[in-house]
Amino acid sequence: MIENNETIDEFLARHADEVEEAVRKAAALEIMPRWRRLAAHEVDEKAGPHDLVTDADRKAELYLTEILAALLPGSVVVGEEAVHDNPASYEAIRGEAPVWIIDPVDGTRQFVHGDPGFCTLVALAQHGVVHASWTYAPADDRLATAVRGRGAFLNGERLYAGPPEPGHDLRVATSHPDYTTDEQKQVLLGLRAPGVAPRSCGSAGLEYLAVAQGESDATAFSWEAAWDHAAGILLVEEAGGTHLTRSGEPFRITGGNELPFTAARDAATARQVVALLSGGA
Repeated sequence: MIENNETIDEFLARHADEVEEAVRKAAALEIMPRWRRLAAHEVDEKAGPHDLVTDADRKAELYLTEILAALLPGSVVVGEEAVHDNPASYEAIRGEAPVWIIDPVDGTRQFVHGDPGFCTLVALAQHGVVHASWTYAPADDRLATAVRGRGAFLNGERLYAGPPEPGHDLRVATSHPDYTTDEQKQVLLGLRAPGVAPRSCGSAGLEYLAVAQGESDATAFSWEAAWDHAAGILLVEEAGGTHLTRSGEPFRITGGNELPFTAARDAATARQVVALLSGGA
């Protein structure tokens, strides 16, 4: 499936820098020239007014799809915008081939409003396991990378989440109300507990980065689209954190998770958040 029958680890050892270059170029060519310069005809609604897509999303995804598929012969691409056009293409995540999972502009609403809180997310997975990820925030040139078993890094510096400091309220980013069902809202109310400071999340990718940096203690997400989570769950794992669903199992990019789920700086914090989501203390 991979050139010369090499493993994904061997592929990454030879080509990780080229993936990083592709991510940076996609942002430089297709995203940043449109930031704060979008015309009305370059922005469309998908499912509703809170679900936006722009020419930057579409063109950056096409650029990355072409480059990454050619870089790894036999691989397939699951991109947010391509799946919107052809929902059946999402099934490739559950297939045998290595799969590139792409969110070209994570935080499109922020992007449209001229806010810097958006990023490009790329992950490489196979058989439901994420092997590598790239999280690039082009507005301030922050690139976070992770390779399974090799750690997480931000602009070349090792990330270590570590446990939260005792004596402080737990900082938890939760799903934005606009993307949450009534039932999920009731579950998330469990986070309105003494010692917890919840807030609505922005870009999922940047929320994961905040956890990996130790700037946020946990997240609680109520949806499972792989392009939003694949890069981030590996980044948090490789920074020493973990992720759990309400069933107590790790989050699966292949779906079927009991939602909401959490990603947290350490296992104890993850268990605490899951208990709150399950009505415990």
